[in-house]
Amino acid sequence: MAVSGLSASSIDVQSVVSQLMEVERGPVNKLSRKSATYETQLSVLGTLKNSIASFQTAVKGLKDTGSFQSFNTTSSDPTVLTANAGATASAGNYSVNISQLAQSQQLVAAGQLSSSAAIGSGASTTLSFDFGAIAGGTLTAGTYTGASFTSNGNGIQTVTIDGTNNSLEGIRDAVNSAKIGVTASIINDGGSTPYRLAFSSSASGVNNSMSISVAGDATLSSLLSHDPAGSQNLAETLTAQNANFTLNGVAITKASNVVTDAVAGVTLTLSKVTTAPVNLTVTKDTAAITEAANTFISKYNTLMTDLKSLSSYAAGGKPAGSLAGDPAVRQMINELTTIISGTVTGGEFATLTSVGISTKPGTGLTLDSTLFNSAIDNNLDDLANLFTSEEGFATKLDAWASTSMNVTLTSRTSNINDAIKAITNEIDLREIRLASLEKRYTAQFSNLNRVLASMSAQQTFISQAFSKNSNS
Repeated sequence: MAVSGLSASSIDVQSVVSQLMEVERGPVNKLSRKSATYETQLSVLGTLKNSIASFQTAVKGLKDTGSFQSFNTTSSDPTVLTANAGATASAGNYSVNISQLAQSQQLVAAGQLSSSAAIGSGASTTLSFDFGAIAGGTLTAGTYTGASFTSNGNGIQTVTIDGTNNSLEGIRDAVNSAKIGVTASIINDGGSTPYRLAFSSSASGVNNSMSISVAGDATLSSLLSHDPAGSQNLAETLTAQNANFTLNGVAITKASNVVTDAVAGVTLTLSKVTTAPVNLTVTKDTAAITEAANTFISKYNTLMTDLKSLSSYAAGGKPAGSLAGDPAVRQMINELTTIISGTVTGGEFATLTSVGISTKPGTGLTLDSTLFNSAIDNNLDDLANLFTSEEGFATKLDAWASTSMNVTLTSRTSNINDAIKAITNEIDLREIRLASLEKRYTAQFSNLNRVLASMSAQQTFISQAFSKNSNS
């Protein structure tokens, strides 16, 4: 190597040392480039892990039996009746007539002049709510005569009122905060004493009417105690009632307008009384199955393209992939190919090609919609078995994805991190030696400069001496 900065009279120490250190730093630079390559591989492995995770999500869409047990519901009048069907539903047609909707009982207290003024003495008072059914008697102007009340046995709920909350607003807030199955509100009727406290049972149905007893302040008791079979200080403005309807001619009574047990796997929501029968149709959601299959195929093709691209060698003018020849990636490609071309037992369909999913060179997996739809329409259980059984394709691919991410890629990532750590440690040691070498070079050439300067001075002295002698 030619070194500039050297002359007979002096040396450019900084320039010479810099050139020498550039040579000495060659091995360190080589290690840094190797470390950068490993860092790139780590980034690529992270991207590959995300691709596998996306593929696994698509696989789970087929592995979940719900994908093959999805139903659509259609109501001829959604303003009257709607429905949702779960995995346990069955296809069917239903005719529904609704004669009565379920509703909750509502009680209203006598009017008060103020909604914020204290009522009674402020003594500690307990409001006790019991829920049950009112039977017999007559209801006139909100009051029962000759009726009976039978508790539903679900327990008495209590709320405490004292000097801090013994106003209509305070009672309302205390009841609502207690979450005891009663909703309290204040109604302004516009009269001379307009503010009226209203209680509504949170649950509808005849078995959820209210009986209220008050222990403590006499004024609060005279305002709020209410026994449908005895003394009633509140007026019933809405009577609790069940929903009554027929389903394919069968009479049904339910406490709620949301009915979950009339048709297996189907939830009915009743909204209006019918004037004509409403038709409800429950059908298999075949579109969801096809969508899950198409998503699976798309994610598989994307993943396989990524794997092959990353592990490819340079050829035909194209550069090598970031993980060219990587054994872990090659292993994953082989495992995926083996699973996809494998077989499943326990049903009519044994291979993916038997239901229209096949591999075509240059395009990856493709779907023959005719074959796949035929399997859905004629043999859905065996189609589900092909994917969801213990040895089904979705089950195997789900396990493969977990192993690839949590074992194969994790191990490969760990090895690369170890290699990077080793390189970093080696670079650190070499940097220490290089720093020492740079100091030594600087000292040596600085000393050489001093020697050259001394020699130059001696040369000048001798020249001058010869010159004087010559003149003499």
